[in-house]
Amino acid sequence: MTTPGAGLGAMIRTWRERLPPSAAALPVGPARRAVGLRREELAELAGVSVDYVVRLEQGRATTPSAQVVASLARALQLTIPERDHLYRLARLVPPADGMISDHIPPGVHRVLARLGDVAVAVFAADWQLIWWNRGWAALLGDPSSAPPRLRNFARDRFPVGTGPAQLALWPVIELDRDAIDAAVVSDLRRATGRFPQDPRLAELIRHLSTGNQRFADLWAIGTVAAHREDHKTIEHPSVGPVTVDCDVLTDGDSELKIVIMSTEPGGTDETKLRLAVIAGPPSPPQATRRLQR
Repeated sequence: MTTPGAGLGAMIRTWRERLPPSAAALPVGPARRAVGLRREELAELAGVSVDYVVRLEQGRATTPSAQVVASLARALQLTIPERDHLYRLARLVPPADGMISDHIPPGVHRVLARLGDVAVAVFAADWQLIWWNRGWAALLGDPSSAPPRLRNFARDRFPVGTGPAQLALWPVIELDRDAIDAAVVSDLRRATGRFPQDPRLAELIRHLSTGNQRFADLWAIGTVAAHREDHKTIEHPSVGPVTVDCDVLTDGDSELKIVIMSTEPGGTDETKLRLAVIAGPPSPPQATRRLQR
């Protein structure tokens, strides 16, 4: 017999109602009655339909996939024990120690919610994109149009085949592309030492090593390092070229990568970035790979 209020749907609703919208960087209007997140807000943050959230909370959907559970845990800003409890309620095995984590701790979420004037995204240890803010989508294009599996910076940087870019939808100009390529590859090699049993990382390395000669050549060198900072110019379709500093911060043992793109204070680039954020993400371009030079 299930304890009242302890099932999957009841817990999702409890966690949804306790999370204030401000913690998720959502606007709070004067007419708002809900204390926590609305169902449609949780659905948007988790990348699922509102109907599916309703069915989960009502107990009509009881076996969400591991991908959906991970997305819900991130959107609800659960602690590690709460995340693991959510997995078990969904009859799934929680992620094991030593595997790459896509989980963002609540404290990190709170910090990210306060960075509204810069473009911020969070990547897992294998450069899988797991979270981004409005500024990121406005500056580079909204990644939500790409399938979750393809939202990976390394896949995007070392394409296999001729598919469209998935993460930066506008042309990106870099001062030293070769150095950044080498930094990303060496950072992935470092991740293989930290997460040697992770199947997603192993499949990524196999896919890129056999499908992209540039990656294979850099991988063969054997360098181990971390990608920390660089400079880029984004050819934005609405506000024109925006030059940014790109800094990569790493969060603890999980090796989350917090990528922050900021502009020089008081300059024209800062004004352009603000205008882009106010306007929101423009319509995506045709499916062509971006130019990097």
